[in-house]
Amino acid sequence: MWNWQHRNWPQFIYNEEDFIEYERQFFEKAGIMQGSIQHIDEAGQETLKIDLMSDEALKTSEIEGEFLNRDSLQSSIRRQFGLQTDHRKIPPAEQGIAEMMVDLYKNYHAPLDEKNLYYWHKTLTNGRHDLLDIGRFRTHEDPMQVVSGPIGRPVIHFEAPPSGQVPNEMSRFIHWFNETGKDGRKKLPALVHAAVTHLYFECIHPFEDGNGRIGRAISEKSLSQSLGRPVLLALSHTIEENKKSYYEALERNNKDLEISGWISYFCETVLKAQDHTQEVIKFIIEKGKFYRRFEDRFNERQQKVVERMFNEGVNGFKGGLSAKNYASITGAPSATTTRDLSKMVEIGAFKKTGELKSTRYFLNIDY
Repeated sequence: MWNWQHRNWPQFIYNEEDFIEYERQFFEKAGIMQGSIQHIDEAGQETLKIDLMSDEALKTSEIEGEFLNRDSLQSSIRRQFGLQTDHRKIPPAEQGIAEMMVDLYKNYHAPLDEKNLYYWHKTLTNGRHDLLDIGRFRTHEDPMQVVSGPIGRPVIHFEAPPSGQVPNEMSRFIHWFNETGKDGRKKLPALVHAAVTHLYFECIHPFEDGNGRIGRAISEKSLSQSLGRPVLLALSHTIEENKKSYYEALERNNKDLEISGWISYFCETVLKAQDHTQEVIKFIIEKGKFYRRFEDRFNERQQKVVERMFNEGVNGFKGGLSAKNYASITGAPSATTTRDLSKMVEIGAFKKTGELKSTRYFLNIDY
């Protein structure tokens, strides 16, 4: 028996008081992040917004096994915000998920409705020709199942309500979401609302495809409404790092109405996501300090390498920058590479580790 087959569905069972400490930490971390962002200039804040949104678009797709191009995502998101871009041609998948992320950011405060969900589904399935129902709830008669294993011996992890029940289930879900949100008559705590939102939506599985990505987006909409601003949270990034635990948590909570375990998992994931976002914010702050410190002290080759290293993000080049990396990026001969790198160490822009072929260089930032 699946949870939606229980007589009391969808009256989920949990104790709000069990999650008070998670709630306190969530708002505390959100306040720290907002304060940290104030130390970033306007250009840096734009970079932060684009980086976090494109990373979320990338990771929410990777969770579902779809691997997109980061540069195309960033270009599409920048274009939709009216920012300068490289005017590249954007593939349909990257354009679609980017449109959904920007709409989520700009219209987080709007009540949830079918029209909004249909629009998100239409953007996500941009360029698809293999689906019967695009921009609407599923209508096929086959069971909507989550399965794994070989053909002929599938393991059924979950079966959603039949398509004929979806319109009524979604009408009830949308009413519940708005009524229990920040401005609703039956307001729930922020993390509890976002957690139940995700599980509830996934149990209905209303679309032919894209349910995971839309479900995570609705949870972020819930958190944004609770904060009164776009959340810019690395939720999908954190889930993707250990997506096996994510799917196991969903599966453990799709048969009964008691879902305390799922809410705890979700709360912990959100707090980890906030920590990662705070790391990205600090990285952007240190990037600004670095450029101010070494303004006009790099030649064109050195500038190109520094930009490339910062573009690698928080984790930078895996194992550090080698002389071979430098030569590959700049096209410089060996002697020029050695001279450029020695100068970067001399002025304090790079930190050097190792010797000979094991020599590696790292950005000298307080991170």
